[in-house]
Amino acid sequence: MAEYYNIGKFVAVHGLQGELLLQHELGKKTSLKGLNALFIEEKKNAFLPWFIESAKIKSADELYIKLEGINTREAAMKLTRKSVWLPETDFKKFAAKSAPAGLLGYSIIHNGENLGEILELIEQPHQLLCRLDIQGKEVLIPLHEESLQQLDHRKKQVVVNLPEGLLDIYLA
Repeated sequence: MAEYYNIGKFVAVHGLQGELLLQHELGKKTSLKGLNALFIEEKKNAFLPWFIESAKIKSADELYIKLEGINTREAAMKLTRKSVWLPETDFKKFAAKSAPAGLLGYSIIHNGENLGEILELIEQPHQLLCRLDIQGKEVLIPLHEESLQQLDHRKKQVVVNLPEGLLDIYLA
């Protein structure tokens, strides 16, 4: 199964012709030039492709997108607040190396132990939360100045020093 990466969500409708405003976390200004389709998760792990008619940059992290078959404001409204996903190959093409979303799929290492793969990143004002699945339980690992030790892009690893007892809260 192809890996999909969440790049943001549709936050509003623009105009009367069904254009949508996509707020993305790709870490750089992009018009997604050359991208044919993006995906919306209709059901858990069921991604439906939507073909792009046009896309134009609004700001560093926002795009106006016109999708095939969405020609009215009402049709576009049904897609607002939906998360937008890209397959791994497209994601790597459009995401900045420094974008937080670029850490998806990296492993979290604490005290030399691999805790697991980053499944989701949640941006907060002073930190980034990494969602992992450890022993079937959802665990949130904070990334900020004090916890982040090293970022190894070659090995796809994030080395952290976690506060004592943090993992016990989730795994006890």
